[in-house]
Amino acid sequence: MKARHIVCAAICTLLCSCNLISSIVHDDQVVAKVGGERLYRSELASYIPQGASPEDSASFAMQFINSWAMEHLYLKTAESRLSKEQKNVDKELEAYRRSLLRYRYEQHYINDRLDTLITTAQLEQYYKDHAASLELQRPILKVRFVDIMSDSPNFGEIMEKLPSEGGQALKDLDSLAYVSAPRFFDSSNKWMDAAVLAREFGTDYSTMLSKLKNRYIIFDYEDRGETRAAYVFAIQYKGQAPIEFCEASIRDNILSERKRELLNNLEQDLLKNAQDKKDFIIYTNEN
Repeated sequence: MKARHIVCAAICTLLCSCNLISSIVHDDQVVAKVGGERLYRSELASYIPQGASPEDSASFAMQFINSWAMEHLYLKTAESRLSKEQKNVDKELEAYRRSLLRYRYEQHYINDRLDTLITTAQLEQYYKDHAASLELQRPILKVRFVDIMSDSPNFGEIMEKLPSEGGQALKDLDSLAYVSAPRFFDSSNKWMDAAVLAREFGTDYSTMLSKLKNRYIIFDYEDRGETRAAYVFAIQYKGQAPIEFCEASIRDNILSERKRELLNNLEQDLLKNAQDKKDFIIYTNEN
């Protein structure tokens, strides 16, 4: 009898210890519950960005709670409504596992062998060979852009100096824009997509280009007392894009072609090696 009491006491002690551990791990306020699943405040807090306002925090919290609840509700409903066969996902998981392992090995193989050096001659050859695919989809421009308050004391001088080609005038423009313009950038030596520039004016590129006059594009926002302007140094409406404009995409295309070639070689090597080792055999019906 004494031994039985000792065993019971030990079990009680163990259960109390487990409960204590559980309370330490989840000594946290439950903010939502779906079936047997609980969402704790600490989990929710980790989702809310630091520094968010109370209104944004409440919005993020509700989004997360609803998303969390929907995930568990879908799972609970699927578990209860689907047949045993429908709930068996072993084949899909195995197929995903094989696909993931293949992808990871392909990346490992490419990273070990890919030649990332692209010479000027290779760029120019690709540019020559793929002229049709490098046609402009939209106009491109070289510009200098400024966003300035219309009543700024430096407004007139800044607008006058926007076309500056260099020297002291350009230095003066940089200094004036630094103290007077909320936004200023110089793309006078680099081609820019018209759609990208149009976003600076808050419009589409066709509307923006309709404002082009005497090399200036000017939008006055009288309700805000603001003027946004660009001086156009060069513009190309159509034809093959200049090589400097499409250089980044050419490099990406060359690297993509090299990757495809590496993967094709990998597949051929795997097949040949397996056949040489008799690991891969195709059986044919012999008459």
